[in-house]
Amino acid sequence: MEHFLHTFEKTIRRDWDNIALSNFRGKDWTFGQFAAQAEKLHIFFKSCGLEKGDKITLYAANSAQWAISFLSITTYETVVVPLLSEFRPQDGMSLVNHSESKMLFVDKDTFKKLDMSQMPQVIAAVLIDDFTLGYAKTDEVASAFGQIESDFAAKYPNGFKAEDVSYPHDNWTDLALINYTSGTTSAPKGVMLRYENISSSVDFATRHIPCSNNDKIVSMLPMGHIYGLVFEFIYPISNGVHVTYLGKAPAASTLLKAVGQVQPYLIITVPLVMEKVYKSSIKPTLDKPVMKVLTSIPGVKNLLYGVVRKKLLEAFGGKVQQFIMGGAALNPDVEKVFKAIKLPYTVGYGMTEAAPLIAYRPYNEYAQGSCGKYLDCVEVRIDSADPEHVPGEIQAKGRNICAGYFKNEAATATLFTEDGFLHTGDLGVMDKDGNIFIKGRSKNMILSSNGQNIFPEELEAVINSQDYVVESVVVDRNSKLIGLVYMDADAMKKAGMDQAQIDTYVASMRKHINTLLPSYSQINAIELVDKPFEKTPKMSIKRFLYS
Repeated sequence: MEHFLHTFEKTIRRDWDNIALSNFRGKDWTFGQFAAQAEKLHIFFKSCGLEKGDKITLYAANSAQWAISFLSITTYETVVVPLLSEFRPQDGMSLVNHSESKMLFVDKDTFKKLDMSQMPQVIAAVLIDDFTLGYAKTDEVASAFGQIESDFAAKYPNGFKAEDVSYPHDNWTDLALINYTSGTTSAPKGVMLRYENISSSVDFATRHIPCSNNDKIVSMLPMGHIYGLVFEFIYPISNGVHVTYLGKAPAASTLLKAVGQVQPYLIITVPLVMEKVYKSSIKPTLDKPVMKVLTSIPGVKNLLYGVVRKKLLEAFGGKVQQFIMGGAALNPDVEKVFKAIKLPYTVGYGMTEAAPLIAYRPYNEYAQGSCGKYLDCVEVRIDSADPEHVPGEIQAKGRNICAGYFKNEAATATLFTEDGFLHTGDLGVMDKDGNIFIKGRSKNMILSSNGQNIFPEELEAVINSQDYVVESVVVDRNSKLIGLVYMDADAMKKAGMDQAQIDTYVASMRKHINTLLPSYSQINAIELVDKPFEKTPKMSIKRFLYS
């Protein structure tokens, strides 16, 4: 296995003048320009006294500049702390403090919402839109930033060249990344990923999903999440692939225009996106009476299915070799159709703590209904007396598995079994060939349509803090978050509220709650229940009764 930074170093030298990064309908950066900007930032880091292991937070929307910032930080051996741009400013500042970050890379829109006085350990804030200085704690830091260009010219009097690029790759077990799985400010869980964790995923992808400097990819998943970070950025660019960024979650029309123009070799997404494609583009065609008649004829059926597949692939640019879905199970009815039209799709399985992949098989080896076969860099077992037939917890151990949670010993202590296997919290079975079939989640995480992790407990904590609310459960219904709420009827009656006033209060309460939540976890509706939720002996709500 090769260190991902070593792979990236060789790629930069080989593809110096090739385009590495682009913003859709925006600026391009070659590998050489990318490397030069990283070196300038290294000079600044050194002038500020940053050392190996110091933390730097990257809190911004997706962009080519985000990518440049990330690799500038990690190639200096400082620890990257990527935060989802959708995190509320107060939560983002809290995580900057929790991670002990000494510097902040941020876009201008986010920076306007921050109060630097609440992050006293931060010595500088770099605005990634144009790599200017937004904040300096001292005159010395401001001066160091102002001297970057002159220091760069002095260090490389003959110009910065490909042979000057050299990145560390003897730091396998050192901390590379702290990935916070949510914006919570109470006992936050920052997953600690080592260089070997990321390298394992990049190495596996390089061997099993081959790509080259002739390929292109569109990045649409949030870079602050490990799934998009590794598979839409680190793995492809390490192999010379040209990565194009769409910025914030795009509308369907923008997405199709982008993929049509870029012509990506690979589509990385979540099942919900492909299910929407099925409902909007495939199902209406197949449901036409004439199609139902024609597809009942074997020879004609295959011909028509081929036409449907061809049109779908053309809509995604015409060069897609494979659609990889992860994060949730694919709807069985949709999967039957994908299988029937021979769409080159597969479903993988992973989590942030596994950097992120645990299971995968290419589309031509994929077992329908599974989430792939466990990787060759990880050992997977099912905690069950009969793993092939009786569901048990999926547990994993390998070089891709994290070290635990940053400054959260209690959570780390419960993350692993006594013999070092990761508790995934997911239930499944595994056939004799190693294919994993997820049967349910013991965790309660909800995956949004754009790949964001939503933890209902956090939303419920906000709902439960409102007047007259006794308890609540947040559920996902057709990709909409619904808050089931049990209110204190006696208290409302004492307050003199009639039904019309209660309805008005609930509507205003939902609007207020949404001002306290990130955009990707907004409550779409609140439904009142007339009795307390059923509970276990430990007084935990039986969530499965309300999903």
